[in-house]
Amino acid sequence: MYNELKEKILKIIEKNNKLTDEEVAVMLGVATEEVATALKELEADKIICGYHTLINWDKTGDDEVSAIIELRVNPQRGSGFDRIAEKVYQFPEVETVFLMSGGFDFMVQLKKAPMKEIALFVAKRLSVIDEVQSTTTHFVLKRYKDHGTLFVDEDEDKRMVLTP
Repeated sequence: MYNELKEKILKIIEKNNKLTDEEVAVMLGVATEEVATALKELEADKIICGYHTLINWDKTGDDEVSAIIELRVNPQRGSGFDRIAEKVYQFPEVETVFLMSGGFDFMVQLKKAPMKEIALFVAKRLSVIDEVQSTTTHFVLKRYKDHGTLFVDEDEDKRMVLTP
């Protein structure tokens, strides 16, 4: 059962999932056992689907790139977009799939890989799916903000110096 305590817990751990059950309990003024039980229920109900670490790969020696691919598809009668999405998200290279409104139907994000591997994946595996009309591939050049976290250094004053 979803309740107000669970919603408060979700809002807290969405910003910092490294907090202990005890720390969350103190923040909410409840018993640690209540937090632990609520977290187990949220995981069992698939409301909490995983815990991930956000990494700034630009500060490492990693040469691989991220790609976002837009797909236009022809949904089939009776199965709509779901069957197509299933075909796409089954590929191990695919990290994220969203059904979107607008000029394209799906947004697909791939795992980081060399640019050539991404190009081959799109050409030989993704674009050959019968329902796929077209693809548009975007390579991520630089991340400035991701999941609410800034990836730029804020220590430099970027204002123009003016003298009278």
